[in-house]
Amino acid sequence: MAHTATIVTFVVYMVFLLIVGYVFYRRTTSIEDYLLGGRGMGKWVTAMSAQASDMSGWLLMGLPGAVLLGGIGEIWIAVGLFFGTLLNWLLVAPRLRVYTERTNSLTLASFFEQRFGDPTGLLRVISAVITLIFFTIYASSGMAGAGKLFEAMFGLNYLTAVLIGFVVIVTYTFLGGFLAVCWTDLFQGALMFFSILLVPIIALQTVGGFEAISLASIEKGISSSLIPGSGIAALLAVVSAAAWGLGYFGQPHILVRFMSVKNFRELPRSTVIAVVWVFISLGGAILAGLVGIAMFSDLPGGDAETVFIYMIAELFNPWIGGILLAAILSAIMSTIDSQLLVSSSALTEDFYQKIIKKDASQQELMWIGRISVLVIAVIAALLALNPDNTILSLVSYAWGGFGASFGPVVLMALFSKRTTWKSALAGMVTGAVVSVVWKEIGLGAVLYEIVPGFILNFAVILAVNRFIPQNNRDVEEGFDQVIEEITR
Repeated sequence: MAHTATIVTFVVYMVFLLIVGYVFYRRTTSIEDYLLGGRGMGKWVTAMSAQASDMSGWLLMGLPGAVLLGGIGEIWIAVGLFFGTLLNWLLVAPRLRVYTERTNSLTLASFFEQRFGDPTGLLRVISAVITLIFFTIYASSGMAGAGKLFEAMFGLNYLTAVLIGFVVIVTYTFLGGFLAVCWTDLFQGALMFFSILLVPIIALQTVGGFEAISLASIEKGISSSLIPGSGIAALLAVVSAAAWGLGYFGQPHILVRFMSVKNFRELPRSTVIAVVWVFISLGGAILAGLVGIAMFSDLPGGDAETVFIYMIAELFNPWIGGILLAAILSAIMSTIDSQLLVSSSALTEDFYQKIIKKDASQQELMWIGRISVLVIAVIAALLALNPDNTILSLVSYAWGGFGASFGPVVLMALFSKRTTWKSALAGMVTGAVVSVVWKEIGLGAVLYEIVPGFILNFAVILAVNRFIPQNNRDVEEGFDQVIEEITR
């Protein structure tokens, strides 16, 4: 059972989140405020919110757990994520910010419809459906992470633990929308950074340095090689891990941060903040997993993904430990809240307003958005009730699905004037179907499904472009105007 000091720390932290939700509830007056914060986010909030919502509980639980079991060879996931982050900020962020404002788009799905001039609405609807499916799975990974955290620290029943996390996250997202999510993410990102920097360094000194890790790895039969194995299987394992970086171009909860920044000229400074944050954080997560090899002969809970939790409990007094454990809760919440909000955006903007009631008032749309948050959260919590699901496996499925479905379409939207709505739709459907089928027939164990999905999505777009040329003059002129504004 957790120490009273740890419980007090957690309660104070949760109350703080609820206060933030209430404060921004009073400041949210339109659907653009609720979904994009009125496009008024500053450089620090944009950078920290994007990275905190990106990394989630798997940074402090999933990745250290993978390294604990697989050794240094798991570093390729971090390498892929670092370069994916860098390229996303440099290539996608500026153009997406300008383009979405010019097309008056609040969601990625509505951006696709406006950008490609789709007269049928199919591109928007299918994009929204894909968003809802994969975000429900993604959000369930966060609920599972919250459950494992509360179960390990407080001795709670797993079901009860999931429900507690559900109530807090849904309440402040329900009330405050995008503004509450971004401002809590700023605080949560700082807390995550502090924790992932401090804990592994102190733990490394405690176990006796890298030599102790090396000896423990040999004793446990854990590989100390950067290349796990040999031959084609080893190559595919490295490609699969590094391919996580491809997913960045298609993650709606990260891309929406680029859409919300006050001015695209703020983005270079945000990029520096974000890239430094992610480099140090990924390094800390890998180090935590490596130190765990030497620190624990057997984890008390028997689950590798709880290594960071037990490391904190072992090294720090309950008051400091409570703050550091709150960082794990921060990592979980900072992603779930974003996923719930983007899913809410899809239901509100892409279905309700466009299909059911086009003349809905701002107040009505905000309440539809809030109800949507609740519905998606309930479904995600139900999926999370299986404690055997690992955080990393759930994140992997959703991350790969988004990357394969949306990544090439986003890149072609921003860099190709010739791409038509028909080729974008064909590529998107191809990427989504290949990703799911590849995973379901078991080939994901050989090669991460994002790789074939991403490649075939691109191939289909390029092939259809050859046979169906762009003939929409407005679309071409809009593209030229965005390029002119960016390069001015």
